[in-house]
Amino acid sequence: MMGNDEVELPELARDSTPGDQRALLQTDQAPDSDLKRSASDLEAVFDVPVTVSAVLGKSAMEVSNLLKLGRGAVVELDRKIGEAIDIYVNDRLVARGEVVLVEDRLGVTMTEIIKAGQS
Repeated sequence: MMGNDEVELPELARDSTPGDQRALLQTDQAPDSDLKRSASDLEAVFDVPVTVSAVLGKSAMEVSNLLKLGRGAVVELDRKIGEAIDIYVNDRLVARGEVVLVEDRLGVTMTEIIKAGQS
């Protein structure tokens, strides 16, 4: 994320989270509703590795049928063409998106961010 130090993160501007949890980002400044947070505030976690998965769909089958699959076999998934795919970070659903072609590689465009408890 080089050059994106000024990305606004409005969800980090909350004074506290629901319940008895502490504020997401603590500062020595007085609470200010106009305080702007940016990606540079999260610099401490920039090097934390995460696993990102884009799930096109799912299918269930018996092991015996799985072992019969060969090159060129088609497995029917539970999604239709054009339907949003699920994007997981560390096995947690965080977004939905669409498959896109970027030069000669597949990519994913996020179209919907999933908030905690919304999945």
